[in-house]
Formats: sequence, C-alpha cells, structure tokens
Amino acid sequence: MQLTGKVAVVTGAARGLGRAYAEAMAREGAAIVAGDVRDCADTVSAIRKANGRALGVSLDVASFASCKALADAAVGEFGRIDALVNNAALYANLKGGRFDQLDEGQWDRVMQVNVKGAWNCCRAIVPLMRAQKSGSVINISSLAPVYGLPYALDYSVSKGALIAMTRSLARELGRDWIRVNAVAPSAVMTEGTREFFGDKLEKAKQVIAAGQSLQRNLETDDLTGTIVYLASDASRFVTGQTIMVDGGTVFL
Repeated sequence: MQLTGKVAVVTGAARGLGRAYAEAMAREGAAIVAGDVRDCADTVSAIRKANGRALGVSLDVASFASCKALADAAVGEFGRIDALVNNAALYANLKGGRFDQLDEGQWDRVMQVNVKGAWNCCRAIVPLMRAQKSGSVINISSLAPVYGLPYALDYSVSKGALIAMTRSLARELGRDWIRVNAVAPSAVMTEGTREFFGDKLEKAKQVIAAGQSLQRNLETDDLTGTIVYLASDASRFVTGQTIMVDGGTVFL
C-alpha cells in the first residue's frame, strides 16, 4: 500500500469528494483525520469498517483556532501529519449570476472559506511538517479558473487563488522538503454538483462532457488516484504543479 505509515488530514470530508479522498487514502494505508463543519461520523465509520484508522474532528476552516485544534487532535491521536488535503470549500449552495450582480456577502464568505480556509489549515499544519522535514499539501482547485467559468466569478477567483497559493508555497517550503501541489477537476458528479446545478444538471452534464477529450462526466473514483499519488512518495520530487483532472478539457 502506497500510504502505509502516513497520516493524512482531509478537510470537507463528511461527504462527496472529501469523503472519497479520505476513504481512498485509508485503503492505501494512511491514518485519516476527517474534518468538516458537518458530522464526519459516516466517513469515519466506513473507514473503520474496512479496518482502517480514522478520527473525525469538527472543523470550521474559516477559524484558525478550529484548524489548530484539529492539528493538535491529529498529533495527539496519530503522532504526526504527513499530508494535508485542502478540500473544504463553498460550492453547492452558491447563487450564480453576472459578476456585478453577485451578492457581496456571498463573495466575502467564499473568500473566507475557500481561500482563507486553506491558508488557515496550512498555518496550523505546516509547522508540524517543517519539524518533520517532510510533508505534502494538496490544494483542491478547479477547472473553473483555468477554463474561465462565467457567472460564478466568486468561486472561480477563489479557486484561482489556490493555484497561486500552491505555487508560492511550493517555492517557500521546498527548503523544508514540503511539497505543495494543486488538483483541478472538472465538475464531478457529487451531491454538491447536483445541488449547484439544480434542475439544469442534465444539460450541464452534456455540455461539460462534450467539451472534453474523454467524453463522460467525472466520478469521484476518477480523482482519488491523483490524490493518493500526490500524498505518496511516488511524487516525492513533484511540487508547485496544478494537475488537471478534467477529461482533457484544457491542456497546460
């Protein structure tokens, strides 16, 4: 197993992609710390039923104190943190619209959770990795800022900021042997995507798939291998990269 002996923190792990990442990493031998504002009991139970190790922690990434409490709980339970998957984000319930008609309160909340949240998690966890002289930070970005998604400027800007954060932190943390990479998926068929598109889901699925070289919609299992790879020693000399998992929509 690729992650035997490693400890991974996954934010936004109660459902959807976060849960899929957590379960996939656990199958590869990692101990999982699952954090979310929602209850992670189902994620933790599924991992434990498969003979994995997992700890659920209540987490509000917009609060540094909450992120620090998660880091402390992870070290208290498992002794270290080897990988951080910054997955928590506002997406499902966002109201889209023309850029000048977006709600200002929603804009601020998106930046607080999607951007500041990842920064907070890094501030809480990277010092532990620095002391170990090893670690992998995986920021979950999106196709949105790379392709240029209209009518969702707040979400697109927030995910573009994660790519910028990835590149800057990769240069800053390389001396500590901490790797920082981003994964940028297209729309994945999760609860969040269904909620985001609502009654326009079927049309959106057709349009998205038609723009890909591999013309079917992404499922969670299409992404988990990339996450496991970036958390593992197989990617030990990969840093500062944005890996597109989008069926061949854009080529970097």
